[in-house]
This record gives sequence, C-alpha cells and structure tokens, in this order.
Amino acid sequence: MPLLAPMILVVLVACLGGCAQTEPGAALPVFSSPALNPSAEITRIAFGSCAKPENDQRMFDTILSRDPDVFLFIGDNVYAPNDLDPSLAGLRAQYQLLGESAPFARLRERVPLLVTWDDHDFGPNDAGGDFAYKWKSQDIFNTVWDVAAGDPRSARDGVYFSKTVGPAGRRVQFILLDTRFFRTELAPGSPGSGDRYGQQMRPGASMLGEAQWRWLEAQLSTPADLRILASSIQVLADGHGFEAWRTMPIERQRLFEVIRKTGADKLILLSGDRHSASFYRRDDLVEYPLLELTSSSLNHPLSNFVPNIVTEPGPHRLHEPYYEANFGEIEIDWEAGELSLSIRGADGGVVRALKVPLAALGRR
Repeated sequence: MPLLAPMILVVLVACLGGCAQTEPGAALPVFSSPALNPSAEITRIAFGSCAKPENDQRMFDTILSRDPDVFLFIGDNVYAPNDLDPSLAGLRAQYQLLGESAPFARLRERVPLLVTWDDHDFGPNDAGGDFAYKWKSQDIFNTVWDVAAGDPRSARDGVYFSKTVGPAGRRVQFILLDTRFFRTELAPGSPGSGDRYGQQMRPGASMLGEAQWRWLEAQLSTPADLRILASSIQVLADGHGFEAWRTMPIERQRLFEVIRKTGADKLILLSGDRHSASFYRRDDLVEYPLLELTSSSLNHPLSNFVPNIVTEPGPHRLHEPYYEANFGEIEIDWEAGELSLSIRGADGGVVRALKVPLAALGRR
C-alpha cells in the first residue's frame, strides 16, 4: 500500500518515547519498554504479529487489559513498502506511524517487549539474506527497539536473541529467531501447483546461517523449565505453498535434530506471518509432542483482504484456522503444572484454546 509523503512524515511526526538519528535528517522513534526482571516469575505471555500502523490500533489496549508479564512482537511489526529504496524511507515512515499509536505507547510503557522481525519490517516481501540493505535495516531495528550498546545484537549480524527469567524450577527461556538476515534463496513452486514456493534442496541452503545455528544449539543446552521458541514463519505447517520452514526441509530437519541432540524439552513453538491463527501438533519429531501456536494478524487479518477464504489443507493442524484479528496467549499455572494456550480475538475473548500438562512436554 503506498504511503503518504513518507519523508514529510519523518520530519513532522513527533516521536513517542524519544527520537534517535541513524543518519542526517532521518529521525526515528525509540520504543523503550520495561526490562524483564531476571528473577520474575512468568505466568502470562502474550504474543502477536502482522500489525499495520495505519490500521486500527485498539488490539494493543486489548492485550494490555490481559496484564501479560511480557509481549513477544514476532514479525511484520510494521509494513514497509515493497521496494528497494536504498534510504529505506518507507520503513522509517512506518515506524513513525507506529510511534503515533497511543495504544501501542500504553502497552510498551507497562509491559516488557521482546521483538524480532519478519519480511515486511526487514525489507521487501519475502526478502531474505540477499537483501542489499539488510545492514541498514538492522541499524534501524536496533535504534527503534532500543537495543543497548552492550546487547549482543548491537555487535553481530541478525536480530536473534534469547532471555531466561524466573527462579529455579520456574525458569522460562525465550528464544527469538531471525529467519531473514541469513536465509538463502527459496525454490519456486512447481508449474501448475499454485504454490509460490517449493522445497529448496540445494546443498548449502540455509534458514538461519551457521553462526545462528551454533548459537541456537548453545541456547537449547542451557537449563530451563519452559522454552518459548519464536520463529516469524511457520515451522510445522505443511498445507500451503507460501513461506514456511517446509520450503527448506533439510533445515527444518536440522532444527528438530538440534532439539533432540540438546535434550531441550518443555518447548513450545510460536509463529506468525499467515494472517490467520492456528494450533499445530506433531508427535513424531522429538521425544514429546511438539506444539506450535501461530497468531496473525493483530490488525490486518486475512478476512480484510481475501473475500472468499478457502481453508488450506491442514496436516498437523488441530482445528480450523481463525481468520479475524487476534493475538496469542500462554498462561502458566506452575502449581498445577499446566499450560493454557489460547488465541484471543479483538475483544480479548478466547476463540481457540488448549490445555497441556507441562509433564506431557517432558522427555520420555
């Protein structure tokens, strides 16, 4: 969607929470939020993806009303124009628009944010590691999301990171992947299949890049009592021809092997991207049921731009997708040893739900 005079917006829009300069004349908002207390006991996690700054912003107030301990913003957090403008002026203008959002300001003033990106806040649609301006895009990300000088992201390629909080026996590890900066070329879908992408089997093709793979294995080897592994694109879904880990089956298998090798259990996958919400489950990959929650979109759901939605094939999906605005939530009852997983609509009400004993996600 074309933006209205992006450079004028950059000059005129006031920044909520402060402004920073990444190059002369290019003011950016700085979205600071409370730090997660390392000793805090986490009992409610909210997450979401795909938010257009020019669309209805009330979902951020709805999320705030649920009083989460943390909010994971897992990609397409703004929507840059689908072009190759070296200045990334459209991306900057989108962040300026998000900076005008009073509901978003209220959320980030009270709730710690953990953030990664997807294609639309990284570069053009479906962009990967060959995006020429990815370093400039990361500079913008680090400025906007208030990445401190001592943060590992400030000194390395990619925006992946992790954080573990909580007392022993109730430690929650958050791992947010970067599926954009290092991702190599995708394979086109077969003629006549209707799939945008097929399966990339070329040797050396990578989703995460070797540095991130090594880092991930190290993270999964550390102690935790619940692990939240966030990927901007879907991991378990096999029923569509768009971007997902299914497009790189060798890399996806590597992910499962790393989980098995490290003995990392009590792990839940989170994803976004699809403009719909679903739960997925596979029992044949690791030594416990592997669950994935996909939540998308916060304010730009499929029902907004597809008039006649046809439900895609759903191997591993546990129910019909939800096609209206939504966010995801994980509630942890440490005393009962139980997780309540839910997708919630624009009013905060539950539209999909699943209860899981923590013990069921342990190694056999």
